[in-house]
Amino acid sequence: MPVIRTCAQCHQKNRVSAKHLSDTGRCGACKAPLPPLAEPLAVDSVLFDEVVQNATVPVLVDFWAGWCGPCRAAAPEVARTAADMAGKALVLKVDTEANPQLSARFQVRGIPNFVVLSGGKTVVQQAGLVDHNQMEQWLRSAAS
Repeated sequence: MPVIRTCAQCHQKNRVSAKHLSDTGRCGACKAPLPPLAEPLAVDSVLFDEVVQNATVPVLVDFWAGWCGPCRAAAPEVARTAADMAGKALVLKVDTEANPQLSARFQVRGIPNFVVLSGGKTVVQQAGLVDHNQMEQWLRSAAS
């Protein structure tokens, strides 16, 4: 299940496999560089599994819901982490209302809930609001 990335130069839509989301690729039409994913990616359970199983870098997962005030407060920190760690980590967002089976798999009882996965295995899981510095620290630790 590829992710559609739009080229900044020619606006062509490009299909990028989960394995290559953290790589710099090339637009299929104009050959301009397609930088690594630098924003949080909203996922369902199918795309979640594909990204986690194929990622060559650590993955931060933000379990959230639209009605959750602390989740909304965390969103800019999550986005900054995705931008700061582009090429070194991937950031996924899981809407707990739309994906209760994923929340259950990770025993999410409070949100926001952050999980860091490396090689498909959980290395950190913490509920509650944290800033981008903490998220980036988790990702750097998971990469080493």
